[in-house]
Amino acid sequence: MAGGSSLNGTVAVGNGKLAIGGGNVSEIDEDLHSRQLAVYGRETMRRLFASNILISGLQGLGAEIAKNLILAGVKSVSLHDVGTVELWDLSSNFIFSEEDIGKNRALASVTKLQELNNSVMISALTSEMTKEQLADFQAVVFTDISLEKAIEFDDYCHRHQPPIAFIKSEVRGLFGSVFCDFGPEFTVLDVDGKDPHTGIIASISNDNPALVACVDDERVEFEDGDLVVFSEVRGMTELNDGKPRKVMNTRPYSFSIEEDTTNYAQYERGGIVTQVKQPKVLSFKPLHQALKDPGDFLLSDFSKLDRPRLLHLAFQALEKFRVEMGRFPLAGSEEDAQKLIVITANMNNTVADGKLEEIDEKLLRNFAFGARAVLNPMAALFGGLVGQEVVKACSGKFHPLVQFFYFDSVESLPMEPLDPNDLRPLNSRYDAQISVFGSKLQKKLEDAKVFVVGSGALGCEFLKNLALMGVCCGDEGKMTITDDDVIEKSNLTRQFLFRDWNIGQAKSTVASSAATLINSRLHVEALQNRASPESENVFHDTFWENLSVVINALDNVNARLYIDQRCVYFQKPLLESGTLGALCNIQTVIPHLTKNYGATRDPPEKQAPMCTVHSFPHNIDHCLTWARSEFEGLLEKTPTEVNAYLSSPSEYISAMKKAGDAQARDILERVLECLDKDKCDTFQDCITWARLKFEDYFVNRVKQLTYTFPEDALTSSGAPFWSAPKRFPRPVHFSNEDSSHINFVLAAAILRAETFAIPVPDWVKSPAKLADAVDKVIVPDFMPRRDAKIVTDEKATSLSTASMDDAVVIDELVMRLESCKQKLPVGYKMNPIQFEKDDDSNFHMDMIAGLANMRARNYSIPEVDKLKAKFIAGRIIPAIATSTAMATGFVCLELYKVLDGHHKLEDYRDTFVNLATPFFSMAEPAAATSVKHRDLSWTVWDRWVLRGDPTLRKFLQWLKDKGLNAYSISYGSCLLYNSMFPRHADRMDRKMVDLVRDVAKAELPPYRRHFDVVVACEDEDDNDVDIPLVSVYFE
Repeated sequence: MAGGSSLNGTVAVGNGKLAIGGGNVSEIDEDLHSRQLAVYGRETMRRLFASNILISGLQGLGAEIAKNLILAGVKSVSLHDVGTVELWDLSSNFIFSEEDIGKNRALASVTKLQELNNSVMISALTSEMTKEQLADFQAVVFTDISLEKAIEFDDYCHRHQPPIAFIKSEVRGLFGSVFCDFGPEFTVLDVDGKDPHTGIIASISNDNPALVACVDDERVEFEDGDLVVFSEVRGMTELNDGKPRKVMNTRPYSFSIEEDTTNYAQYERGGIVTQVKQPKVLSFKPLHQALKDPGDFLLSDFSKLDRPRLLHLAFQALEKFRVEMGRFPLAGSEEDAQKLIVITANMNNTVADGKLEEIDEKLLRNFAFGARAVLNPMAALFGGLVGQEVVKACSGKFHPLVQFFYFDSVESLPMEPLDPNDLRPLNSRYDAQISVFGSKLQKKLEDAKVFVVGSGALGCEFLKNLALMGVCCGDEGKMTITDDDVIEKSNLTRQFLFRDWNIGQAKSTVASSAATLINSRLHVEALQNRASPESENVFHDTFWENLSVVINALDNVNARLYIDQRCVYFQKPLLESGTLGALCNIQTVIPHLTKNYGATRDPPEKQAPMCTVHSFPHNIDHCLTWARSEFEGLLEKTPTEVNAYLSSPSEYISAMKKAGDAQARDILERVLECLDKDKCDTFQDCITWARLKFEDYFVNRVKQLTYTFPEDALTSSGAPFWSAPKRFPRPVHFSNEDSSHINFVLAAAILRAETFAIPVPDWVKSPAKLADAVDKVIVPDFMPRRDAKIVTDEKATSLSTASMDDAVVIDELVMRLESCKQKLPVGYKMNPIQFEKDDDSNFHMDMIAGLANMRARNYSIPEVDKLKAKFIAGRIIPAIATSTAMATGFVCLELYKVLDGHHKLEDYRDTFVNLATPFFSMAEPAAATSVKHRDLSWTVWDRWVLRGDPTLRKFLQWLKDKGLNAYSISYGSCLLYNSMFPRHADRMDRKMVDLVRDVAKAELPPYRRHFDVVVACEDEDDNDVDIPLVSVYFE
């Protein structure tokens, strides 16, 4: 635990307030916060680190909001609640256990929330709040407050100087609301969080307005009304004045600017155009005014266009009911529901503008029945949304919600009408959930058999949600979670079940243990197997056949596709989700109803041509791709090749001679270099190697390139060779006075020393001694070669140029290698270095950033700092806790439907959310495509089954009975039967399983009682019919 005596900070109790925590640190721990920094940037993080937040109401929603903000790293979180923990709270609050019942909610939350982030000051407030106390905070969130008090507090916050961001949010059963007021004048510094769009200019006309055309390798992403600035324009230099100009008439590869360039100099070549992102000022209405004039609502589901207006009234009607009755409506009480309906109808009749023509009484009845319940999936969903709004309020990063958001998921209710008696409390921790869904669905949840694939950020949230919902917590229930990864420091800002002392431990084991602390009844088995074809002896047929549902918590497409294939094969529902920064996406995959996950694919990411990366970069991504490639070649691949040669020289040489190509020649040349002229025995040798690498990369190669292709060079068609997007490079001459030059040599030398197991001397810490060591290096003069071959073909996949003499050169290299090997001590080997982005002390990113930035300097490309370099070269996926929490909330709302088992296609939802803008898109999943034949129909979900250990003759007759003539039967790549081959007639009376074993030479594992064959068929009219996979069961 990070609370109690192990804390670095203080624990203070008095005046109804308890505080724990070491306070915020001013420096950003980039190892810890790297994924969050990739979303927010340093400036936003610094603003968060200075923000004090109040969260009032510590039921499930308040706990979720607090978790997300503490993980984000705000300065302080004050938890306010005057109520005590009830058994009812355990349906939605992951902090509380049975032992906390009767304790003040805020006090019971402090220590457990402190474990999430010891640098955040967390305190508890246990008495009624006054509006004057709000002055201590940048943002205040209320999740359980009367409307009268909310109006009073919001008015105070709205008028305060500077204004205090006020957020009111409620979760009532399957209904939720958010209201935001960030004051009369709130500045959004960055509306969407995207980097400014850029374009490489191909031409600019002398017109009014001027037409700007860009190179056609990337689409222009500007929109009409955007402001842009020009730079590096040759000829029409009047545009290089840094003045923002407005874009109009945008097209995929061109746009116009509001500028008369008729009398400007004629455009020659070059130029970059860059978007200027503008701040946006918003004016918020106070709550008392917004209730009467709410403006446009943020929509989530376009099939419910009028729903927000009804819920705007319903939440106010619920407040009126509570004031009059002193309680919430009772679950299953028709009398209470009717009273709420009447109050809503009366309010609707008094609406001056926008009166609803019809009141949906069934919806209001459901609203009344669940009004007291805080459901965990709804708390997770709204906890992510509200947490993000707080971040916006404190930082100005992303566009706030203006001003009301209402959401419901009544589709999650069981399809069968609920018996009011089934909604009554059972004195269990699930009573709040039972009051909405009934005890029958609760039993289905508890007895479910669930496979959770992955226990990272999504997996941790899922485990928490499922434990609180009671999924797999019954006698028949079983959860299996698998993840082959271990916990790293960078996980701790999102994967909230992990603590710093868990670093290095198996994710699935730690996460499942933490989940059983949330609910001790959870039946969970944690495995460390990667779900793949290689682990099908673990996740075997019986395992899959017994599952109720699969929940993916994965971070790569290939693993998702594999799980999708297994779900289709065994006809199991799959709940798929993913996040990317502030974006989250949820896909519901239901057997026989929806398309499967693999039915649609995103287009592959566009890869830069190899010649662009190696010789003609025009952006920093190209430089970083090249830098990582060089790092891996120098420090991992070549030392690995050296070891492969030294461990088995004859086999290695034999393989290289057999290959006999340019690639084999290049590999041998690099191995020889490592063991001969570039072999290092002292650290000074490593300095020499690093200094000469600098000269090779950033001076000599550039001189050779510009010698081969001078600045005035022309292509075969007569066009300038160095036209956009190519940038003409210039050498970067080494200087001891330039710290970036010295730092590159230092990082490269230290890593080179590591590959040769050479200790790094203490004197490298002295800049003067390091500079002296570098000065000792003799740098030979460079003479460009006339015969140098530089690849310019964008379709080329290799930089190795073949030669007629490759085999001869390889023989010569082998002889020289043999000679070098004789001089090496017995057992000599190198230490290959695998790139590790998340350790800032290992010099990996120092070298990669140095390589990339020196190359950028060659080509006059803007350089980046080490953190930005880490994001790009390390291929870091931006991630924040808020979008993760929201994604899992949406998935668990679908899980209710899946486990109920009776929902139709139109009841399910696929969801996309951008929390930055904010934007919601919810839609019915795409239906599975159906194939029809006679009175049969099937989809990708169907698998035909033939039992009874059939012979080939019986198999063919079985198909014939369906009106299908099989002309080809295959097992894997082996043909078991083809009607065109007369000798296959001899196989008619052989059992299918024997053909698979004898003809296909298949070794069927002992745990499998069937095999699958692909059958090509025709109907009676000789038309091909695409039938499902056929599973043949044998004795």
